[in-house]
Amino acid sequence: MLSRRSPGRPAAAGPAEPPGARCGEPLAPDRPPLVTYTLIGLCVLAFLVGPVAGLDPVYGSGHDQLCAQAGYFARWGVIPSELWHGALPPDALSLPAGCRAGGPSGKLPALSVLTALFVHGGWTHLLGNMLFLFVFGPAVEDRVGRTRYAVFYLVAGYVATYGYAYGHAGSTQTLIGASGAIAGVLGAFLFLYPRARVTSLLPFLLFLPLRFPAWLVLGFWFALQWFASRTAQAAPGVAYLAHVIGFGFGFLCAAAAYRERSKLTPQAATRGDSQP
Repeated sequence: MLSRRSPGRPAAAGPAEPPGARCGEPLAPDRPPLVTYTLIGLCVLAFLVGPVAGLDPVYGSGHDQLCAQAGYFARWGVIPSELWHGALPPDALSLPAGCRAGGPSGKLPALSVLTALFVHGGWTHLLGNMLFLFVFGPAVEDRVGRTRYAVFYLVAGYVATYGYAYGHAGSTQTLIGASGAIAGVLGAFLFLYPRARVTSLLPFLLFLPLRFPAWLVLGFWFALQWFASRTAQAAPGVAYLAHVIGFGFGFLCAAAAYRERSKLTPQAATRGDSQP
């Protein structure tokens, strides 16, 4: 479990860091991270009004609710095979036993990549993703700006999803969740703030809060995702490869933006305490 640190801005901070410059700690943002909060709000809203939360009686209960959830995921989630071969006929969908497929939905596979970013499979799935976005998103948004951050987030989601679908082109299993896009945010954070201190709760008798540099926390997380994506015994139903691709995309995007910014403002290349 992680928590975001918001250190106070020094009284004499000197010249403002240009977008893309690297530094040790993210400064407290001058303005609220509206894009990050909006993304979190949309994900929570989509979850609450859908059949997964179980708050709307229209979806029924028990097996009826399970079928409603499967249909909901198939309608708004990504099916890798659809991205390459077009929308599947209803009888080709992977549904639980006893669930009947509905008629043609008019689904646009490319658009489903966008809608899938706001669909989650349970409370744990939702809260875990939103925690990571809340911890790491504001600093990246503050550094790159709201518009570029919003575009970057969505593009990272598309790149991660299509990358996963390329490796599983024949799969009819549904892919949902914001993990690929959030992994892109983690990759960008790692490049921009490699020495930022991140509080982690480690299970040692009781949960023990310890502070580690971002390069260690996120590097370890990436290593776990990479290993799981290469292991046949990895937990089913988790798109580890999408996490790996999204993380790499975010890191490379931040590196490219930093390099471009350094050409325009050479002083950015030497400012900060975390240069290679």
